[in-house]
Amino acid sequence: MDVVKWSTSNLEYGRKVVNSGLDGARSGREAFLEGRSLTPVLSESVSKAWTPAVVGACIGLVGSIPGNRERSIGKVFACGVVGGMVGFGLAVAWANRRLTESITDGALRNIHKVRDEHWLESHPIDYA
Repeated sequence: MDVVKWSTSNLEYGRKVVNSGLDGARSGREAFLEGRSLTPVLSESVSKAWTPAVVGACIGLVGSIPGNRERSIGKVFACGVVGGMVGFGLAVAWANRRLTESITDGALRNIHKVRDEHWLESHPIDYA
């Protein structure tokens, strides 16, 4: 098999894998939402994430308190902001873990189907 034919074949296969994964992700999202809109689900998780964000900011501030060396106010503030962002991000991710699981499951299910079809095309089974 020449390089052009091989690369074209692999490009088509890759495109098929990506498209099936995206279709599976959409179907997984729709299965989780059951006709509801995504906006209320995300806004609820964002509204619940402020407490962990404040806790993360406090941990960032306390963790940046100087021991034997001095730190500037800017560095202490930056550590607090980073801690708050980490706390906020983790809280939103945790609140939406079921949605993420459904999306990932749908995508992987479709990708595995395409991979199995590709394998069977490359390795035909002879029952005779």
